[in-house]
Amino acid sequence: MNVNKLKGKIVEKGMNIGQLADKIYIDRSTLYRKINNNSLTIKEVNLICEALELTYKEAMSIFFNQVVA
Repeated sequence: MNVNKLKGKIVEKGMNIGQLADKIYIDRSTLYRKINNNSLTIKEVNLICEALELTYKEAMSIFFNQVVA
């Protein structure tokens, strides 16, 4: 997961971690920890994509940025 891109998108949408956490019904500190530990569930990723109105390409570049050989 590209944490910097995700945080950039949060700011770009005029939000902060707390506001995003409210939108996806999770505690702010829990969301912050999950983002920094790369431990988001698929459900949480889907909710974040909806809350931030991410395109498919944006979501892929944020959540699946590593090339697997």
